[in-house]
Amino acid sequence: MDALTARLQEQVEQRRQAGLYRSRSTLESPQGAQVRVAGQTYLNFCSNDYLGLAAHPRVVARLQQAAQRYGVGSGASHLVCGHSAPHHELEEALAEFTGRDRALLYSSGYMANVGVLTTLLRRGDSVFEDRLNHASLLDGGLASGAKFARFTHNSAADLARRLARGTGLRLVAVDGVFSMDGDEAPLAELAATCAAHEACLMVDDAHGFGVLGERGAGSLEQAGLAADQAPVLMATLGKALGTAGAFVAGSDVLVEALIQASRNYIYTTALPPAVAAATLESLRLLQEESWRRDHLHTLIKRFREGARQLELPVMESRSAIQPLLVNDADKAMELSRALAGRGLLISAIRPPTVPANTSRLRITLTAAHSEQQIDTLLDHLADCWRR
Repeated sequence: MDALTARLQEQVEQRRQAGLYRSRSTLESPQGAQVRVAGQTYLNFCSNDYLGLAAHPRVVARLQQAAQRYGVGSGASHLVCGHSAPHHELEEALAEFTGRDRALLYSSGYMANVGVLTTLLRRGDSVFEDRLNHASLLDGGLASGAKFARFTHNSAADLARRLARGTGLRLVAVDGVFSMDGDEAPLAELAATCAAHEACLMVDDAHGFGVLGERGAGSLEQAGLAADQAPVLMATLGKALGTAGAFVAGSDVLVEALIQASRNYIYTTALPPAVAAATLESLRLLQEESWRRDHLHTLIKRFREGARQLELPVMESRSAIQPLLVNDADKAMELSRALAGRGLLISAIRPPTVPANTSRLRITLTAAHSEQQIDTLLDHLADCWRR
């Protein structure tokens, strides 16, 4: 234990000295445009609750009602006795909404991505991933045993060159919206490249689902792609839908294969049924209240126009993720602290989450924000940036 303790202490101290030490904020309120931390109220610009549904009264009420009926815990994995009626109903609703044969619930997006890739791929196959993919896609690809290659960010041409050298089953995995840069994958172009090389496209739409597309069905809907052009769809439930967990949607045989062989599905306790019931309510709100998406996109446009006028180095993004590029990790932390001192909660993102010398403030906008709050954000950003 002494050797282990010394190693761990050294690792922590190295992070601290490099300006990469991470700490947690403990919220004393629900998610929303305003939150309380350590007794102080902040404007919250670092939440992924894009549609403002995490504390919606109907979602909360549905969770409470389902907890009264089904209890708090699911008690077991889906394949033992943990698969409840709300789980089944939610899977069917997600399949219908995404235009897929079936959907399968996972306890988190990370578990879903790793579970899918390690189930679909084997030694001798090839997996190709965008260089800016989420860590869960990268980890799943590496753990699969397949030949692993990363292609230049959003470059279908580089992907095509690499696919030509692929062996076995060739699977391409990309984020629909990239979580740290906020830009979107050129899905139509990538799908055409996959079709030309008989490769399968998997899309992680954690940050697009619920936000993009005419109905809010996500990046694939916005790109105009049919289900067979991107046979594997993963999306999370803890962002735009405001609850927790994730799902994979696709063909009947895809979902059946995952049920039979995905270790991340088989060997873990199912989500609480009350969470599944609450998510069903969120999905209804997503479809009933399109004004939430409209308002969010209005705020994004307002923020970007204001940032341009103020000459703030905001990265190219049409999504709710609006990164302010700072480059230096210490300066990013300094700016985050300065904004916190003015009552704005914005996270500084540093390596290894992002490449070296690309530290940034990851500003996220939600439908719960007002136009006045966006203007307040811009005013304080500009003043702190100049200082």
